[in-house]
Amino acid sequence: MIEERYPVVIVGAGPTGITAATLLAQYGVDTLVLDRWNGVYPQPRAVHLDDEVYRIVARLGLAEEFARISRPARGLRLVDRDMTTLAEFRRDSVFSVQGFPQANMFDQPAFEQVLRSGLARYDGVNVRGDSDITAVVHERDGVRVAFTDRVTGEHRFARAGYVLGCDGANSVVRSSIGSRMGDLGFEQRWLVVDLATDSDLHQWEGVHQVCDPVRAATYMRIGSNRYRWEFRLRPGESAADFPDLDTLRPLLDPWTGRLPDADLELVRVTDYTFRAQVADRWRDRRVFLLGDAAHLTPPFVGQGMGAGLRDAGNLAWKLAGVLGGTLPDTSLDTYEQERKPHARHMIRLATTIGWAMTEGGRVGNVVRRHLAPLAGGIPGLSAKVTDSATPALHPSAFVHRNPVARGLAGTLCPNPVPDGDSRRLDDTVPARFLFVTTREPSAGQRYEIERRGAVVVSAPPGSDLGCWLAGGHAAAAIVRPDRTVMRAGRSLAALHTELPAFTPSDPHPTATRSRRSRRA
Repeated sequence: MIEERYPVVIVGAGPTGITAATLLAQYGVDTLVLDRWNGVYPQPRAVHLDDEVYRIVARLGLAEEFARISRPARGLRLVDRDMTTLAEFRRDSVFSVQGFPQANMFDQPAFEQVLRSGLARYDGVNVRGDSDITAVVHERDGVRVAFTDRVTGEHRFARAGYVLGCDGANSVVRSSIGSRMGDLGFEQRWLVVDLATDSDLHQWEGVHQVCDPVRAATYMRIGSNRYRWEFRLRPGESAADFPDLDTLRPLLDPWTGRLPDADLELVRVTDYTFRAQVADRWRDRRVFLLGDAAHLTPPFVGQGMGAGLRDAGNLAWKLAGVLGGTLPDTSLDTYEQERKPHARHMIRLATTIGWAMTEGGRVGNVVRRHLAPLAGGIPGLSAKVTDSATPALHPSAFVHRNPVARGLAGTLCPNPVPDGDSRRLDDTVPARFLFVTTREPSAGQRYEIERRGAVVVSAPPGSDLGCWLAGGHAAAAIVRPDRTVMRAGRSLAALHTELPAFTPSDPHPTATRSRRSRRA
């Protein structure tokens, strides 16, 4: 057998695994990424991410690349089985407080290619396809990962300080640590149809949700010439019943109309079982679960793939800090403490919306027909429906709530354009802790803040960040490398001593150019 050694081995080279590898590479952490596919998996799956997840993509240095392959969604339209509009919730395509459109549609293979191209900019990362994982075993000072080359049949193994299981719903890593999926009581079978056409479908540019318990459906445009439909399958139906355009026409005609078959290219037809599940354990010593290996989200709020990127964003900086010796190993306990309740909340939200749009039989249909138009006219409700903000993280060693400014802890710091700069905050400061303050720290306080590896960000009253702090009844906030607020308060003297020491290597080119203090 051939043995290799890495600080981190990542099992799975999908969006979650590649994101984790890139974030670790930005801190100088070498990784081996193993996947059974040799290259990007060609079939489209996920089609949406929100502005919070877009912000993670931007932290990878890929904001412009993603913008070129994606398009903002204009909102949500609820229609009945006759395609009569019940309610419409429009979403402004301007940038949110995160710095990006709130809803973004894309083709997953194209997105994965962007992610891999970004990862290729970093040394110290080895992505190896055609690799089947055969064992993940804890040893005294690390983890042993055994795998087989699917081409040569050669048996190999790697020793790692930590292993990240990003290997999907049928995770081998999850099985290796004895973790099991817990069911949250939702299971539906849906037909997924991807189609390409250069013809104009003349449809509204948002998501269409057909609220019909007999044949619920979703339509969305995901690219310049790419479209996605999802239809709930009836008992006994499968993708085999819809092999071509002739059999699909009755489903597609409300959108494609009289376009000839010659103008329509059927990219994919498959069926999925949408489930709501959360693994009972996300960590066993040096092994972690991320993405679909840890949780499965029905697609009704478009948060499935994004949840995996959130996992990677939450864990990577903590792991880099532990490997760099500036954070204690107990810091890694906060990953599951923070992410599991958040993922569970989003799954519950997805199942609730899924039920409201698809279940209830004739009674549900009557309720939707009468209530949906009223909902569209309630002041403030439209903004609530289209708001992409997600819940605050639960308290942990890195999320401290206090009676005065507890509303900020666990939420994301805004990402404004600082005064005198054309770039957003995230582009002007490194992936370190930030001390965002409306008041100038004393010389001693600044020394202590910078000694711990943090960056002072000035937030004058009236500025975007200043108004954000004032709205949270705070004068300053500690912002983590993933841009989550750790703690906020009114006393700089008390707050600055709560900063953790965090000084990993930081080779990312945009980070190393950053000044030590910024104004926003």
